[in-house]
Formats: sequence, C-alpha cells, structure tokens
Amino acid sequence: MERPACRRQPHEARASGQKRIVIVASLTWSLVCFRLDLLKAMVLAGHEVTALAPDDDRGAIATLERIGVRFEKIPMARTGTNPLADLRTFVALYRRMRRLAPDIVLAYTMKPIIYGGLAARLAGIRQRFALFTGFGFLFGEGLQGFRVTVIRRLSIKLYRASLVGTAAAFAYNDADAAEIRRHAMVSPQTPLIMLPGSGVDLKRFASSEPRPGPPVFLLVARLLREKGIAEFAAAARLLKREFPHARFQILGPFDPSPLVITKAELDAWVEEGVVEYLGETRNVAPFLEASTVFVLPSYYREGIPRSALEAMAAGRPIVTTDAPGCRETVIDGENGFRVAPRNVEALAKAMRAFLEDEALAAPMGARSRKLAEERFDVHLVNQTLLGALGLNPENG
Repeated sequence: MERPACRRQPHEARASGQKRIVIVASLTWSLVCFRLDLLKAMVLAGHEVTALAPDDDRGAIATLERIGVRFEKIPMARTGTNPLADLRTFVALYRRMRRLAPDIVLAYTMKPIIYGGLAARLAGIRQRFALFTGFGFLFGEGLQGFRVTVIRRLSIKLYRASLVGTAAAFAYNDADAAEIRRHAMVSPQTPLIMLPGSGVDLKRFASSEPRPGPPVFLLVARLLREKGIAEFAAAARLLKREFPHARFQILGPFDPSPLVITKAELDAWVEEGVVEYLGETRNVAPFLEASTVFVLPSYYREGIPRSALEAMAAGRPIVTTDAPGCRETVIDGENGFRVAPRNVEALAKAMRAFLEDEALAAPMGARSRKLAEERFDVHLVNQTLLGALGLNPENG
C-alpha cells in the first residue's frame, strides 16, 4: 500500500534557491547503498528531495527519513518484461510527477530512466537527467536469441523516447558512452558526462594489510552467471589441487534473473570443497578485511562495479576481467591483474600469482587504495554530479 503524501502545488512558495528534486530508483536499498552521500549533500544544501522506488525496505526507508529525504513507494518489477506491469509503473510515475512538480528529476538504471524519463517528459519537467550505471544484459553476452533481440531493440527505442530533451546524461565508462551515442539514445546536442562510478566512502572502508594465514580470494556479487561465478569456481578447483590451503569465498544474494546461479550448483561446489558460500550482507567491510584478494571475473555489462571500488578502498588487490567497467578498476600489474572474460585458465593464473608470492598482495593492495583516493572518492564524484545538476552552492 502506498504511503499518503501531501499534495503540492507547482508554484508554492519556497526558500530562495531551493529546488524540488525527485530521484527515481529500481531498488530502495540502492538509494542508501549507492546514493546516500549524494542525497545528504542535496538536503544539506537546502533542497527538497523525494525518492521513488518499488520495495518496502523498512531499514532503507528509515535511513532516508533520518537524513531528511521523503520516500514514496511505486510499483515496479525490476527484472520483469510484462508490458501491463510496466504500464502501471509509468502511470504511477506520471501521477507522482504531476503531483510533486519537481524542478529536477534524476533517474538511474534502466526502468527508472525509461519510465521515469517518459513520465517526467509528459509532465512537462524540463530538468531531466539520466544516470546510466551499466547496461547489464542489454548489451551483454549471456542472453542471445530472437526474444533478446526484440527486447534490445524495443529498449533502445524506449530510451530514445524517454530521453528526448534530457538536460544531460551520465555514464560510467567509455564503452557505455559509445553505446549511448551509437544507438542515438540521446541527441548529439545532449551532454554526456563521464563519472568514475558511484564512488566509494573512503572513511567507511579503511585500508588494511591482508591478515597472515592462508590466502583468501573473495568474490562479492549477485549470484548471476554473467558475474563469472562459475568461472571462479572452476579456477578454484584447478588451484585447490596444488594449493589446498587456499580459500575461495563467494558473498552475495541470489537474484530473480534467468541468469542466476542455482542453489543446487552452489551447494555442489561447497560440498566439493571448492568454494565457501558466505550468504549475503549489507556490510561487506569485515569480509573485505578478512580477505587477501578481491576477484570479480565478470562479463556482465558493468558500469563500474561498486564491489571492486569498495575492495580498492579496503586496500585489496583486484583480479577482474578486461570487460567494460571492470577494466577501469585495475592498472594491470600494479594493483592487480586483468584477464580475458570467461577464460578459466587465465583467471587461475592471475590468482596463482598471489599463491606463489604471498607478499605480492600488500603492495598491490596499497596501490588499489591510492587509486581509490585519486579517482573514486565519493565526494569527488558527487561534486561533479551536483555541478552538472546545477546544485553546487555557487550555482544557487
């Protein structure tokens, strides 16, 4: 059931310079996990912020309310393709846009960009912004066939329709920016601004040297096949034969996507002794601290994976693929290694380096932390984003 909200008039009196901002998300927890510092900065600057998302996550909603962000629940099936459900999403968003009459709308991830953008456009909101955080399956390799081709073409057309007149769009990596331009999702005149991911809170993830003891390789991700989880298990199997003391851990939730790793698969790997499954958590910091090397063999179309940024901030070397989004987190040979996607032997070789030379992890982890400080500090990322939205103090 939706929460009651006060009806607001588009031109009611507001403090000088105050903006009314609506943020549209596909997952309530993501507002806290990925956008909390951004939302805090908006509220502290005196703006009125409302977040729209589909799930009734009481903990996340309470956190938003503590920092002064209003929350309203909207209907949205994050991974579904039912047109009637999506129509319901669009209608709900249009009604919110008409009632809230925001000055600025910022939508991120696919359905919020498409349906939030269309709703805001039809509601006459001029300052509309789209934040592309990665294309997932849309341009990924995991799903092929006629149905996927149809979904891809339809999605591109919907992006184009929703982004007509958009003030600016944001992308996390060059490959995504190229797809946006190649498929004309935004007009050539629309600014396409690059951001180094969502950024990471360097204070929350304090850097530390790996603990002594058997090397621990940690993969943190939703249990999607395209995240390279099966390749991680296969590489672990190879290395366990020669280095039985090494530990290979998986941390993350199952997912409703058709590309999910099944519980039966995961249970079989655990029973074989190949990997340890740690379940899921909303606080990865202690798991990173207990690890030696962070591994993400993804061929999913990442923007820039937040899990890798958190591992960098924690001072861990990174083993990942040379895929869009992942490659941005590693200078090969300096703070980790990049390998070809889906290449189990190359992945095992990269991890083997830390088993053959256990002293390698500390200096590479220190380099990761330095890169996080230079490139991925969440406050630097948000400064760029707020400036583009016209919300920096000097912009009023």
